Amino acid sequence: MRKLGLIGGTSWSSTALYYEHLNRGVAARLGGLHSARLVIESLDLAPFATKELSGDWDGVAEDTLAAARQLEAAGADGVIITSNTGHKVYDAVAPKVGVPMLHIADATADKLVADGRKRIALLGTRFTMLEPHIRSRLEARGLSLAPIEQAWVDEVDRVIFEELAAGNVVRNSQRKLKTLLSELAKQRVDAAILGCTELVMAVDVRSNVLPVYDTTEIHARACVEWMLAEEEQSRAAA
Repeated sequence: MRKLGLIGGTSWSSTALYYEHLNRGVAARLGGLHSARLVIESLDLAPFATKELSGDWDGVAEDTLAAARQLEAAGADGVIITSNTGHKVYDAVAPKVGVPMLHIADATADKLVADGRKRIALLGTRFTMLEPHIRSRLEARGLSLAPIEQAWVDEVDRVIFEELAAGNVVRNSQRKLKTLLSELAKQRVDAAILGCTELVMAVDVRSNVLPVYDTTEIHARACVEWMLAEEEQSRAAA
């Protein structure tokens, strides 16, 4: 089984979700007492988020690269950034790391295309909703992104940074997000993407007016496939 390195802590709540998804995925595939081979470099979100919010993306890239190299030194065969917003520095970091970095948007696009989705709404921080680091990879696969009103961009961004990233789920915010999804359904949107790894804490993916895709679960599932590819080939050959 390949060992996966996680750049986590951004936030710790979503990193915990990744840990659970990865271990459950490996256990389901291999059975018995099997679990995922993981190494985690968990960042302190407060100074990291300060750099993001102040526009110090060079600093974010430096921190992310240092974490990736720590994971590589610890024996990771591949690395992931456990944050959609964090993927804003993916292109600056990935070429400088000696192991593969599995992109969250590629895994998400694969799933949406496989399900025949065409017009989607991307929810996340303002960086993810408005900038190209996630959007461009989805659009490159032929997916059309519905526009989100600026007031909703601001509100979703606020919910993420002020509540969910701190591990707080506020009932009123849950209602607001459900209202947003209802409005998007009226715009003939095929599906909504939870393009922030914490959003699933506030949105029930199973009970909404349109299909909802959780990037945390999708990314983790793709990582399990990658981790077990060689293991399952060996078993088949035996």
